[in-house]
Amino acid sequence: MQSSPQFLQPSAYPLPPKQIQGTSTTKTLSIPNQCCKFSRRELAIGTSSSLLLLLGSQAIEPLNLSRARADGLPDSPDKIEPEPELEPEPEEPSRKVDYCSDQNVTNRAFLEVSVDGEPIGRIVIGLYGDGTPVGSARFNKLVSGAAGVSYRRKEFARIMPNYVQHGGLRSFGVDAELAKNTGRTMTIDNLVDEWEKQSEGCQGTKNVARSVSIIVRDPSKPPPKMKLVARKGKLEIDQEELGKDVNGTEFTIAVKDSPELDASALVIGRVLDGMDVVERIGQVKTVKENTSSPYFRVAKLIGDKRAVVAERGFNRPYSKVIITNCGLMD
Repeated sequence: MQSSPQFLQPSAYPLPPKQIQGTSTTKTLSIPNQCCKFSRRELAIGTSSSLLLLLGSQAIEPLNLSRARADGLPDSPDKIEPEPELEPEPEEPSRKVDYCSDQNVTNRAFLEVSVDGEPIGRIVIGLYGDGTPVGSARFNKLVSGAAGVSYRRKEFARIMPNYVQHGGLRSFGVDAELAKNTGRTMTIDNLVDEWEKQSEGCQGTKNVARSVSIIVRDPSKPPPKMKLVARKGKLEIDQEELGKDVNGTEFTIAVKDSPELDASALVIGRVLDGMDVVERIGQVKTVKENTSSPYFRVAKLIGDKRAVVAERGFNRPYSKVIITNCGLMD
């Protein structure tokens, strides 16, 4: 039986329907010609879907593999663990010197006070000659009269709820002439330097109850602020000149803690005896403060001089509270 080459190669044309011969009948089996035909749109959709499925399976495979490794394998030695928190080192005790209280008293002074000519007692003051040498020396000279003038026959000018304030000496007139004759000047430069040193070294409220302080700035005025000043065609930053009218002779005695004085007063000592006398001074009736009045506010806003005069009179005692005698005890 010879084989022809045409049976070994598939025909490029569709084969005719096969005939199955049987004994009785002949059946024809036909294969439809359109069973494998697809449109371009169907082919494009099918290709895109297959590509998406392939990419999705490739993306999920590494993720599943990494999860399996993370669950099954031990922690990597290269894993960065959080460092343990270090306990804070104990802070060293502050080296700042407390200039406000419990200082060494170097010497004592006394003030004898009267109200409307009636003696009410003596106040004994301990001075901090080591902590505030400039302020203590100033107070010593004014109490003893070594400065040519003294606090004798001078009045307490203001009585506040937390402290009483002595009016000190005048920067003009007889007091200034007497001080000038002895070569003394009523300047506060050194006092301000010492006050600044105290402000830096003292923690908390400096003017606590029983404290004795010298006024280096006017407490009724706000603390100095920085401002721009034109000098020689240039802008420079300078401080406002406030509190120039004080001469370093006014002093206060705190009945209670008085943080409002910290920005204006230098603490030079404390009351050792006679605090009841200080409290008696604090009970003297004074001119009522009326700064909340709308009339006063408007007058001060427009610069009415009557408002300025009235403000100076607030908290002044109706009675004359005078130091009748003063001096050093040791």
